[in-house]
Amino acid sequence: MKPRFHALIVGAGLVGSATALALARAGLNVALIEPREGAAPGEPWDIRVYAISPGSEALLENLGAWNRLEAARVQAVYRMDVHGDAEGELVLDAYEAGVPKLASILESARLQDALLKSVAAQDNIEVFCPASVSDIAWGGPCSVVTLDNGVELEAELVVGADGAQSAIREKAGIQTKVSPYHQSGVVANFETEKSHRGTAFQWFRQDKAGSDDIIAYLPLPGNRMSLVWSTATAHAQFLLELDKRDFCKQVMQAGESRLGELTLITPPAAFPLRLAQLHSPVRTGCALVGDAAHGVHPLAGQGVNLGFGDVVALAEVLGNRGKARCGDLALLERYARRRTEPVTRMQFVTDTLWRLFGRDERLFKMARNSGMTALNKLGPVKSALIHEAFFN
Repeated sequence: MKPRFHALIVGAGLVGSATALALARAGLNVALIEPREGAAPGEPWDIRVYAISPGSEALLENLGAWNRLEAARVQAVYRMDVHGDAEGELVLDAYEAGVPKLASILESARLQDALLKSVAAQDNIEVFCPASVSDIAWGGPCSVVTLDNGVELEAELVVGADGAQSAIREKAGIQTKVSPYHQSGVVANFETEKSHRGTAFQWFRQDKAGSDDIIAYLPLPGNRMSLVWSTATAHAQFLLELDKRDFCKQVMQAGESRLGELTLITPPAAFPLRLAQLHSPVRTGCALVGDAAHGVHPLAGQGVNLGFGDVVALAEVLGNRGKARCGDLALLERYARRRTEPVTRMQFVTDTLWRLFGRDERLFKMARNSGMTALNKLGPVKSALIHEAFFN
């Protein structure tokens, strides 16, 4: 007899681990497949950080992961200062909106460790690691999943949580429309001369070479910040090739010296940016979550939060499935419908903003900057924007 599961999740990253926990807590028998063994986070700062929305934080609390985090490595964001490429300015303030904070900034490795510890404490999750999926025989009532070590597992539902280059998406024959931005996101962490006071900063601007850049400073605990600089791929490579001193100088100038002198504490890295759209993230016996299901520009910092939204929706749909099997298409289409609107909206907003600030014509420049300034004066509208962007 092959081991049989209600759901088999491929990929134990942040979204995959959260999916396993959420489905297990909904009463499902779950298998979690991951090719790489996790390592406990060390003292050095992780180059990958995420802005976790209050909605995602609530999910992580319910899954038992949030309370496993070290409070000294989590930074609350109380304010966000956004600057256009002329005189445009928009300030989002938690106090003015009547909320405790806008988001929390934390390191990927520490959140990953907290989630995996919660997975280990959950009785109805069986982890196969290190292991990869070599083949899937799709069928009903169960699909047969063959691992690279020859082990065969049966599952009503296979969940692809294996990232932007998802092998499960390919094996399921789910088509993806990928639109590259021809940009890369340059990331690095810094010690700062001045305190950020829990403020995230963002600048939209064109450099001298005509590159449409978006620079974000995300606050970290203490006098530290994390950089996300979206820029043309060639410019990103130029930044990566600079020595530490010149790189810090470039980042300081890009951020108008807002946090004073900068000292690099993690080596910079870069990743390609792209828009990934699917007609549907499901087929019979398969559902996709996280980056396997969608890709957005990072200018709003909402990629991982969209993934956690997938987790909530899929767990609720499967938890209320009645007598239906987890892989039934009619059931999975409920999940797809629930995620269509928030994913499409976020992709539209981020893509439109990127394109709007990429236009150099005088009329567009006036419109976007005057629009930011006008919005900044509308307190109730800004409060509604905060609740929509960070709490839904």
